Parts: sequence; structure tokens; C-alpha cells
Amino acid sequence: MAISAKMVKELREMTGAGMMDCKKALTATDGDMDKAVEFLREKGLATAQKKAGRIAAEGIVMLKVSEDEKKAVAVEVNAETDFVAKNEKFQNYVSQVAAQALATEAADVESFLNEEWTYSESATVAEELAHQIAVIGENMNIRRFAQVKEENGFVASYTHMGGKIGVLVDVETDVVNDAVKEMAKNVAMQVAALKPQYTNRSEISEEFIAHEKEILMAQIMNDPKESQKPEKVIAGMINGRINKEMKEICLLDQVYVKAEDGKQSVEKYVEEVAKANGAKITVKGFVRFETGEGLEKKEENFAEEVAKQMGK
Repeated sequence: MAISAKMVKELREMTGAGMMDCKKALTATDGDMDKAVEFLREKGLATAQKKAGRIAAEGIVMLKVSEDEKKAVAVEVNAETDFVAKNEKFQNYVSQVAAQALATEAADVESFLNEEWTYSESATVAEELAHQIAVIGENMNIRRFAQVKEENGFVASYTHMGGKIGVLVDVETDVVNDAVKEMAKNVAMQVAALKPQYTNRSEISEEFIAHEKEILMAQIMNDPKESQKPEKVIAGMINGRINKEMKEICLLDQVYVKAEDGKQSVEKYVEEVAKANGAKITVKGFVRFETGEGLEKKEENFAEEVAKQMGK
């Protein structure tokens, strides 16, 4: 019988095996789903499915930068435990994933997973992931990746806490020397430490500003004292609070963490370095990945787990 894409997709979701393996299994069993599952189990390709329900919120963010520093990628690969995240075998695997992600033309993780695995002619990225899950013994997930390219300058990188946080900064500049690279590294460290959401105010939509003003207005109206103030004063209060928020969420507006006076903004720091080196420098953007951000982490009770395994 003809094997449809829907059947392949269903079997893949059931077993966690690769698409090509699922297609082979369905072809070999004439489309019988139950027999196809058994076929994959016998081949050892469905082992990842047992682990697929476990929460993978630990892991590592790995960065790869091209030799000319004009292209870089940040990749987050998750595992279940910090122990595995620090394991050399896991880190070597993630390094290979990052190397392939640096070269990929895939626009998203799903497309990336369907690519041929660079280190094997007979497997996709997804199939190699399933293999690594079986070898390492924990559920794992290639969660996300982001490439940064800059032809008219370079991409700076910074890894914090052994891969807990990874940052890439896109720097357009007509001068590339040690001083400019040090500046870029400092800006990357700023991003890691203070977690800005935007590079500059131009990235923030009018809708976002309007929504924030609505919230601030509601807060003021709910305060008996502040709500009695003149309309012009209230408008000034709202604008003041908006400006304060912008200084927290916009990288270039933030106070530079190494500023000697405690007041200099990141933007002024970049301008200072540019002037000292006769350069035109623009920080165009950044990528900041933090391992497990937004993922639910499973709380383990070690004593209960031991007792459970001992049958008590």
C-alpha cells in the first residue's frame, strides 16, 4: 500500500524515530502501524520515545563563530539534568550541532532537524538526536538556534557560566582592532548580565508604548492621591516612568555596568570607544540565550527517588 506523509508523521510522534526510519518501517510492514512500532523497537530506533515525556530543561547554550568573525550562531540543546549537561559526550555532541547550525540555511528548528546530519550520510539531524538520547540515556531537545551575520564588521561572542548564558553581538564598524573588540566583548557581557529586551528604542512598537501607558494610567487612577493631580502632571509622570523603563529594557539606554561614574550609558560608552579609535561603530543587534528560560523544571526529591527504586 502507499505510505502517506500523515502515516509517517503519526509513527514518528508515537516512537520518536526519524522520518526515513518511520517510512522504512511502514513500507516493510505494509502500512501496519502496530507492526511498524515493533519493527522500530526491534531495530532499537524507538528507544527515544520512552524518554520523550521527561522534562528537558537543563542543558547548554553553545556559540560558534566563523574564522573571519563575520558569522556566528547560538544554539540551545536541552537535557534533563545538569549532570548530563556537563558531560563531555553531551558537550561534544552539542558542539557538532552548533557547527552544523553555523552552516545551515534552515530557517527554523523543524527544517534543521530534517537536514542530513553532517557527520553521517545515512541519518538526519533528528535521527542523530534520537540516537544520542538512546546513548546518553536522557530526553534531549534541540530547542532553538539563531545565526548572526555582519559583513561590515564582526560578531562578538560571550559565554557565561560554562554555557548557562550565551550572547552574540552584531557590531558594524570600519575599524577592527583590540580596543574595538574589547568594547564589543564588554557589551556582550552587559547583555548577559542585565538581560535587555531590545537594542534601541527604534525596535519598540508604538503599540507596546501605548499599552505600557495604559497600565501606568490605570495604576495612577487607582491611587487616591496621585489621581487627584492635574492632567499635565499625570502625563509628565507617565512619560517619566516610560523613559525609566526604556533605560532598563533597551541595551543602548542602559547604564553601562563598568561605568566609572555609574551614569554613562552603553550608547555613550560605544561612542567614546569609536571616537578614541577614529571609528564609526554601530551595535546593530544581539542574541541572548539562557538555558531553560521559559521551560518548566521538574523538582526531584532524591530520597523519594531512591526509596522508589528500592521498592520501599
